[in-house]
Amino acid sequence: MTVRSAVVAGTPRLALSFAGEGELVVMLHGVGGNRRNWLSQIEALSPACLAIAWDARGYGDSDDYAGELSFGDVADDLLRVLDHFDRRRAHLVGLSMGGNIAMEFALRHPDRVASLVLADTDRGMQHIPASEREAFLALRREPILAGVALDELAVPIVASLLGEGAVPTARAEMIDSISRLHRDSYLKALKATVDFDVVGKLDRIGVPTLVIVGEEDRLTPVEEARAICAEIAGSELAVIPGAGHVSNVEQPERFSQALLRFLRSVGAAPS
Repeated sequence: MTVRSAVVAGTPRLALSFAGEGELVVMLHGVGGNRRNWLSQIEALSPACLAIAWDARGYGDSDDYAGELSFGDVADDLLRVLDHFDRRRAHLVGLSMGGNIAMEFALRHPDRVASLVLADTDRGMQHIPASEREAFLALRREPILAGVALDELAVPIVASLLGEGAVPTARAEMIDSISRLHRDSYLKALKATVDFDVVGKLDRIGVPTLVIVGEEDRLTPVEEARAICAEIAGSELAVIPGAGHVSNVEQPERFSQALLRFLRSVGAAPS
């Protein structure tokens, strides 16, 4: 497999990794991630699909931006990605914040979505008590504002995300991801994810949808995944054993198998 890179022109410029040919599958990372987190899935999907992972605005090799983070603006960024590859529709795979972005895009641009995979994500943080929302932000935001470097925060943040049985390679990958974050963009993304709210709106989604969740996900637990399924008619649920909040990194083979089964079922990949 040869993974290639591309830059989507515009403001901000967006960096991508991609491989393969066929129907377009776009993978969207979480608030502490980047496009590197999807390399295992690009490898698994590229024999059957055009598999793409991006650095969202303010992440990785993509440009930073002025003002607050708006998921509406990020949805417009995603339109630019589809247009860059001259595709009318895409299969969207979003993890955590990436799932929020995929939901927002599907609600704003339903005609541009072929299917959805929503992994370890939520409809907003309303399912978390206010004290836990505050703790989520405090762990991540307050030390940064006090001048602590991201690489110093990486270990406790990653410990809050991973399942009990996470292998050292998954832990190392996520520590590396946190260390690569753009400080100001990360702070803006944290606020956007906490403010996100699509509760009661997901019944408008009419495309085939798979909801994936790590069995040990404490941040967006199985109960929240079931609630998403209850709102999206005909959606499926896949629980990944032994995984926490970053199931594609913690259990890449199981995640990719579930993803491929779904994409085959909707005709995006040969059976």
